[in-house]
Order: sequence, then structure tokens, then C-alpha cells
Amino acid sequence: MPETSAHRRSDDGWAAYRRLRLLVDAEIARDLERDTGLSMPDYEVLTAVAELAATEACVRVSGLAAHMYWPHSRLSRQLGRMERRGLIAREPCERDGRGQDVLLAAAGRQALDAATPAHRESIRQRFTDLLTPAQLTAIAGIEQTIERHRTAGS
Repeated sequence: MPETSAHRRSDDGWAAYRRLRLLVDAEIARDLERDTGLSMPDYEVLTAVAELAATEACVRVSGLAAHMYWPHSRLSRQLGRMERRGLIAREPCERDGRGQDVLLAAAGRQALDAATPAHRESIRQRFTDLLTPAQLTAIAGIEQTIERHRTAGS
């Protein structure tokens, strides 16, 4: 089947998205590690636990994995590394005893609070300040469209 201009645009759009994501993620991750000592997965987990804990009585490992779109195995390995460093704690779920709840340890809360301003500054310098308001609005719209499609297909 011959390649059409629509296929080329689709391929170009996907390639541009991948390059953009890899470039921006790598730069922000380097800044985060350099400025705070946290890896991007550390920061993502700490942020997600804090967000969920603000609205839920318990943060279950399974709910955290779903919230982060991470496979359970990846999250479990990351939690193990973070638990050994004293950033989080896991304890049996009191409601049913089968699962585990994730808690921010004092060191994790402190690390998150200390890292957040530098992380936001990195995002501002490497992403938001480089784009126009219309471009930022377009990106938000794209995310909403894809999220609506994903949840409708579930």
C-alpha cells in the first residue's frame, strides 16, 4: 500500500511526540537528580502517594499502580528501593489484610517538599516557558482526548 501524505503526517507526528517526550523527560530527570538526589521514579511515586493520601484513607499498592499507569511489578521494585532508603513505608492493609498500604515516611515527605520547587522550576525552564499559551492549551486538549478515549474503552 503506498504511503499517503496522511500517513506521513501521522508518522511525523508520532516521531515528534516521542522525541519531545524523551528530550524533555531526560532533561527534567537530570535536573531533578542533580538538584535533589531523587530519581524521576522516586519523585513520581512520592508525588502520587501524597496526592492519593490527600483524598483517600489508605493508599493501596494496587491503587497506586493504577493511578500511575505502572505495572504492579515495576511499582513493587521501586517501592522496595524507596523503602530501603526510608522514603516510604509499606504496611498490611487494615481493611482486608491481603494488600499493602503505602505511606510517606518522614524522610519521603521532607524529600518531596524540598524537591518540588526545583522540579517546578526545571519544568518551567525546559517546557512551559518555551511554549505559547495556545501550544500549552493544545497539549492539554490532546491529553484530555486521549484520556477520554482510554476511559471509554475500559
